[in-house]
Amino acid sequence: MTPLHHIGNFVRDLVVQIPLWCVRTLFVGTLIAVLIWVLSLPRENTTPENATHWYQNLKVWAGLALTIQILIYSLF
Repeated sequence: MTPLHHIGNFVRDLVVQIPLWCVRTLFVGTLIAVLIWVLSLPRENTTPENATHWYQNLKVWAGLALTIQILIYSLF
């Protein structure tokens, strides 16, 4: 075995010790942080100049997509 095999085994042994609930919490927490950031963006940055309708605001659709992801990863 090469030294890379030993390093890979060592890293894998370290990663296996992390509980899955902790990984899920960090992953969902990252999605929540991105959702908060997206929702805090000013409307001028997320809407085209000639937008006349509410559904042309990209913040709405990004928030919806992130919310669905948060729900999926929280439940499963």
